[in-house]
Amino acid sequence: MLAEICGDAKEQMHKAVEVFKKQLASIRTGRATSSLLDGVKIDYYGTMSPLAQVASVLTPDARMLVVKPWEKALLKPIEKAILEANLGLVPIIDADLVRIPMPALTEERRREFVKQARQKCEDAKIAVRNARRDANEMLKSGTTEDDEKRALKITQDLTDQTISDLDKLLAQKEVEIMTV
Repeated sequence: MLAEICGDAKEQMHKAVEVFKKQLASIRTGRATSSLLDGVKIDYYGTMSPLAQVASVLTPDARMLVVKPWEKALLKPIEKAILEANLGLVPIIDADLVRIPMPALTEERRREFVKQARQKCEDAKIAVRNARRDANEMLKSGTTEDDEKRALKITQDLTDQTISDLDKLLAQKEVEIMTV
């Protein structure tokens, strides 16, 4: 039972780290990456669909994204969805594709992105702490005192390690964002 509870806590903490990694990928740095458009949804015949399901997203160079829809009729909805996503990007329709030049980030905008990354890190830490709390509550009911202390130490060590991993990921992203 103890191993199962600790295993569940570890799995929950791992999920929080994975979600945080995905969120970090969607925060702009100075370079073009297709993951910037992961959150963009297109109205595809009345259904909101992720951009990746209706078009291919390419990065021909570090300052340009190219979206090539599978249907030419999607050019305008893609342009509209990118503008509405409030990413600070201005799409340009060019024949049968959409070009998205990556504007240089100002110092102020970089700081905003760092603040955004820190907030997402704090949210992930809260999720980790919630997993620890849930595990601790389960451990307190129906275990001996020695087993409880041992398991509480295990969950605390796991929490400390996971939070340390989150901090490392955040530090890497901050460096990436602030690099001109």
